Amino acid sequence: MTSHPKNSRSSTRLTGAAAVALATVAALVTGCSSSSDNTSDNPLTGGGASGDGVVVGSNNFAESILLADIYGEALKAKGIKVTYKPNIGSRETTYGLLKNGSITVLPEYNGALLAYLDKKAAPKTVEATTAAINSKLDPNLTLLQPAPAQDKDSVTVNAETAKKYHLTGQSSIADLKDAAKDLVFGGSPEFQARQQGLLGLKSVYGLQFKSFKALDAGGPLTQEALKKNTVQVADVFTTDPTIAKEKFVVLQDPKNLFGFENVQPLVRKGKLSQKGVDALNAVSAKLDTATLLDLDTQVQAQKKDPLDVAKAWLKSAGLG
Repeated sequence: MTSHPKNSRSSTRLTGAAAVALATVAALVTGCSSSSDNTSDNPLTGGGASGDGVVVGSNNFAESILLADIYGEALKAKGIKVTYKPNIGSRETTYGLLKNGSITVLPEYNGALLAYLDKKAAPKTVEATTAAINSKLDPNLTLLQPAPAQDKDSVTVNAETAKKYHLTGQSSIADLKDAAKDLVFGGSPEFQARQQGLLGLKSVYGLQFKSFKALDAGGPLTQEALKKNTVQVADVFTTDPTIAKEKFVVLQDPKNLFGFENVQPLVRKGKLSQKGVDALNAVSAKLDTATLLDLDTQVQAQKKDPLDVAKAWLKSAGLG
């Protein structure tokens, strides 16, 4: 099992060849997922769950796959039939699959989901974030309880850049304003067109970078480019164990561009029993950021199968 690259979590629209390429890649890599013991052949095709079963999907990055395994195994522990559609793609794809009923449950991040639904929203609390999402959600969808665990996009610099510009973990994104013109930013292609991305970095912090290098979303391509100084700044997710390992520096976001990013199940209404709802809310109640970082480290740094990691944590938490 290899660790899958993260895909950025906010909003843009895939068109033309990019959308076709995403669908093709997603179909090809599905078999690499940890949940292949109970997985459809193609995450972008096929119907939804039949009878009392549910389909648990995930976006194409390691943490989403892990969270989907946690959700699916928690549901199985309550006797619910689960089919996995892992490693599908970005929100631009998975949100549509939820709407048409191809998947039933998806791990989400509340702030990024809201940015996808309403680019102008700027809630001040987790509760306000959930309320704002519910006001914009497709009427066939609903959110369950958010977890305390958060995983945010970030502006992260490598050790060389941090030393050159005297940046520390206490430095702000704004401290890059003068240097940005000389720096290459790396991230997913979608990051270029998102408010929680280059657009917001320019409008909120006044940053205009020398250039942008399209890589993956916080995954191995981005990590390697940052390590080798091919890019000096990148979008790396805050629960990524690579940050500490490579001595990357995450800059503070005092203007809250990246908002709240609580892990939160998004489900299709009427397709999940109360028993299933209770099971997923119980997962959220016990999943905090420190736990999520530990689980991510096991999958991404120690190369453990996310399905095994999910089962072990659920058992330890009394949920398996």
